Amino acid sequence: MKNVIRILAVLLGLMLIVAVCAYAAETAPGTVILKGAPMGGVKFDHKAHTTRATKCETCHHAAKPEKALASPHQNCQDCHTATATAPMKTKTQAAFHNPTAAAGTCVDCHKAENAKGKKTPTKCTECHQKANA
Repeated sequence: MKNVIRILAVLLGLMLIVAVCAYAAETAPGTVILKGAPMGGVKFDHKAHTTRATKCETCHHAAKPEKALASPHQNCQDCHTATATAPMKTKTQAAFHNPTAAAGTCVDCHKAENAKGKKTPTKCTECHQKANA
């Protein structure tokens, strides 16, 4: 009887995991415009990036204790604003790349993809465009 209960508990847990993953896939955004950069907004195709990144954590980090998530797919700019305000320490621009755009979450990945022979934007204006403002 204990084994049956354990098996049912494992199956229930697996079903819960599948349900959460299915919900996340349904509610993840398609294309979003990241606004606020002086050079212009960035048209970001979330779906295209999720086929390249192996894990959500490649770009998304866990919520910090001082700033809990409001939703599972929270917009980066909900916390990372143009000027960092407490309790946040990282402003929008720094969440994506350093001030010279020589390194950072987006730039590092794009450089790595280019090194593998894949065409990804590495020049500022290839991502930042006034039309996306």
